[in-house]
Amino acid sequence: MSSNIAARSSKALHIAMYPWFALGHLTAFVHFSNKLAERGHRVSFFLPKKTQSKFEPFNLHPDLITFIPITVPHVDGLPTGTETTTNVPFPLHPLLMTAMDLTEHVIEDHLRILNPHFVFFDFTHWLPVLSRKHGIKSVHFCIISPATIGYLLSPERKLESLTAADLMQPPPSFPPSLIKLRAHEARGMCAVTVQQYGSNISFQERNLYALSQCDAMAFKTCREMEGPYSDYIEDQFGKPVILAGPIVPEPPNSVLEEKIAKMLDNFKAETLVFCAFGSECILKKDQFQELVLGLELTSLPFFAVLKPPIGAETIESALPEGFEERVKGRGFVYTGWVQQQLILRHPSVGCFVTHCGSGSLSEGMVNKCQLVLLPNAGDQIINARVVGGDLNVGVEVKKGEEDGLFTRHGVCEAVKAVMDDDSEVGKLVRANHAKWREFLLGKGLENSYVDGFVHKLHELLE
Repeated sequence: MSSNIAARSSKALHIAMYPWFALGHLTAFVHFSNKLAERGHRVSFFLPKKTQSKFEPFNLHPDLITFIPITVPHVDGLPTGTETTTNVPFPLHPLLMTAMDLTEHVIEDHLRILNPHFVFFDFTHWLPVLSRKHGIKSVHFCIISPATIGYLLSPERKLESLTAADLMQPPPSFPPSLIKLRAHEARGMCAVTVQQYGSNISFQERNLYALSQCDAMAFKTCREMEGPYSDYIEDQFGKPVILAGPIVPEPPNSVLEEKIAKMLDNFKAETLVFCAFGSECILKKDQFQELVLGLELTSLPFFAVLKPPIGAETIESALPEGFEERVKGRGFVYTGWVQQQLILRHPSVGCFVTHCGSGSLSEGMVNKCQLVLLPNAGDQIINARVVGGDLNVGVEVKKGEEDGLFTRHGVCEAVKAVMDDDSEVGKLVRANHAKWREFLLGKGLENSYVDGFVHKLHELLE
């Protein structure tokens, strides 16, 4: 690196962050803020007022990362006190988006005072125009993968008349891959893209406007995994695409809760199945029961962290009859927030059944546990195809082509496939997982990507 480039890359930047108020998005932005702060860059991070305390343990550089609390405005139909998507069911998420849109003037006041070099955002489509007005560059920091953006939102598609049938196949010049949607997935994706998401704007329109107006797009992935998809997006949108690398989350400044640690300590190394579906996935009762019965069928110890299914007040009331007695001592079903990163690092965990949120997949990829993929909706589906198809590091649970339902036997088969030593599929995914884990944890990989990312930011300021 020449001396003038080195000097430019070392100059401290000030970056404001305003992610969508969903825990997965907030967490991804905080993790990347830590990487920037490690290099001496300052971050002003907007987040909901009462949510701030949850993220304090993840702020590893409080001298450089400042949390700025934002009061979520009241919107008719949104329960009082709502701050993140975890507080409300999926159908009410558009109202939370409306509330975020109502913070535009508050954010503008903050940006005027802070005067950062950049603002990173995702769903607040109005931020690029607002920031440009004040001489601030905007970066669409997308926690959704390039493969998902390219497949669903490529300008190549006739987006104004998109149908489910269109989505069953990739766009015409999409890179060669194993990504295709099944009928039920295409119907669900099509419905989501055209639904209203905030005041008088669809989810598709919101994202397309954000992508077309920003100064650059950024993704937390690497060329080795998603290079062709990144190049495709750059070509389609005519914007710089900056890759932040595979952001490997640092473990939080905490230890595993004693009750959970003691429970996990009871089992032999790499024998326990850990199942977690994130903070927002709520299954229908029949699918919830098929999932836990599938875990029971494996005959392996398991720890499932799930939300009560639709229509159930509690987890206990939704469990199949006789289930608790049958799995006593080896099967545990829990609801509430858990320290997922620390659980995945525990020696007893041998398998991770995941809903394929990008954060969960990142955490699973860098740990030794094998991956069983059970995507629920949206980008999780394409994440599963990339990880299970392109990279071949996990096994996806089979679902009905038309109805999208999985069975207890499908869950059991997928777990057995990755856990049985004699399984040919298991041998393949274990070998691939070990290869990618070694790559992701390789010395210097993350640093080279983050340093390159900062260098690209400086270039945008020239």
